[in-house]
Amino acid sequence: MNRTLVIGDIHGGLKALVQLLERAKVTPDDELIFLGDYVDGWSDSANVVSYLIELAKQNTCIFLRGNHDDLTHKWLKDGELNDQWLQHGGQTSIDAYRKFSKEEKEKHTAFFEEMVNYYIIKEEKLFVHAGFTNQKGPTQEYTPIPFYWDRTLWEMALCIDPALQPGDIGYPKRLELFKEIFIGHTPVTRVGRDKPFKAANVYNLDTGAAFKGKLSLMDVNSKEVYQSDEVWTLYPEENGRN
Repeated sequence: MNRTLVIGDIHGGLKALVQLLERAKVTPDDELIFLGDYVDGWSDSANVVSYLIELAKQNTCIFLRGNHDDLTHKWLKDGELNDQWLQHGGQTSIDAYRKFSKEEKEKHTAFFEEMVNYYIIKEEKLFVHAGFTNQKGPTQEYTPIPFYWDRTLWEMALCIDPALQPGDIGYPKRLELFKEIFIGHTPVTRVGRDKPFKAANVYNLDTGAAFKGKLSLMDVNSKEVYQSDEVWTLYPEENGRN
């Protein structure tokens, strides 16, 4: 039976990604939705992109744009440097591309340009790297920036009283727009979790792969979860973004 699988923030951890897909026994029949942040972290940032380009030749893949992808894309395309980006993993991506040819970099630049800001299944399930701010939904967002930078959606979901239900007074209108929302961007390790965590109707798949956590995958329908080893153990000579 074909599955729809959603994968959290990779941050250059190609070894973890390969391990994860093997553990989930992914086949070409599975649809894969990647929540963004493929780069900036471990040394395989550029290799992750190469791997995903090839993976998309055998699987239906949806590649969402993360904030780190946006920053790396700007550097690849125009040479734009951002001090905060360099301090938060950008340097690892620059180093990862040193051995790549001009043609390879151009191919990767095209991959970044083709990413999407959000993905919706049957008007019920929303997939987005970070969030959105418009109460009428992502299609009405004034700028694409919230899609890969916003943290308020997740912070709001964490604050909701579990007893509060859609339709109740005080239930956030943004969350009523979709049955389920899948995000990454903010590691759940910040709230003491090590597996994908649900708050209200928001599932957060960022399990801290860039730091001391694991890379995670979830079956969108069954909610079955698969995880890699802690990514730092696969790159013992590196610091990642720690």
